[in-house]
Amino acid sequence: MKFSALKRLRAKLAADEPVYGLWVTLESASLTDMAVSLGLDWVVIDAEHGHLGWKEINEHVRACLRRDTVVLVRIAERSTALTKRVLDIGADGIVVPWVETVEDVEAALSDCRYPPEGRRGIGGERATAWGQCTAEHTEKANDHVLVVPLIERIDAALHVPAICALDGIDVVYFGPADFSSSAGFRGQWEGPGIAEKILELKDTIRDSGKQCGLIAKDVDDLSNRRDQGFRMIGIGSDAGLILRSLHQALDVVGRDCMPSASLDPNEIKEKE
Repeated sequence: MKFSALKRLRAKLAADEPVYGLWVTLESASLTDMAVSLGLDWVVIDAEHGHLGWKEINEHVRACLRRDTVVLVRIAERSTALTKRVLDIGADGIVVPWVETVEDVEAALSDCRYPPEGRRGIGGERATAWGQCTAEHTEKANDHVLVVPLIERIDAALHVPAICALDGIDVVYFGPADFSSSAGFRGQWEGPGIAEKILELKDTIRDSGKQCGLIAKDVDDLSNRRDQGFRMIGIGSDAGLILRSLHQALDVVGRDCMPSASLDPNEIKEKE
């Protein structure tokens, strides 16, 4: 855990400055190394979706060590066991998917804190310098670990004010696609009324003294989200950014197209 990097990130958020980051979904730790070299404020390693294993997660975390970029891991589900492993290998915090209630967040906070405040076990891994700095790490970790609840269900909207009132929550994040799907608009990034609902909840979060985040769809959306008052903004995912660049290049040479949802290689259609 990088205490100075976490302090710097929180100081920016407290000053109402946007912090920008990358959502990592692909295997190569070189992608995280590139993001760190460009001075991004944070990186989230996505261990919920996709195929990243512990070896790849460890390599992505290692790419952020002794650097100013805060590294978080989106765990597959709220879990004491998963949280323990993520923090033991040196992550600065977790993103907790599918948060619905205050109790969900309280459980996640407990997972991240050593006793007596929580239930995190003490391990002799990277976080404690392989057991060499156990006392130093455990003294500071509870106050510095970053826990980011991810709101992905419309039903969770009712609980956002109470979640923001919890001690230990700095940022609440939104997953617009799942939030939209849970409202009956499956497959839409922000179905009818969803964009407005997220903006309303963003105002609630900011009024509570906390900050709000989400991933931007493109560069125009990035500027728009900043102007709307979102402060923990993802510039995109690694795969999304690569695809965006590929489409732009292929469009220049008249070769742009869209794949089918089928994995059949013959099912490719011209881009509309």
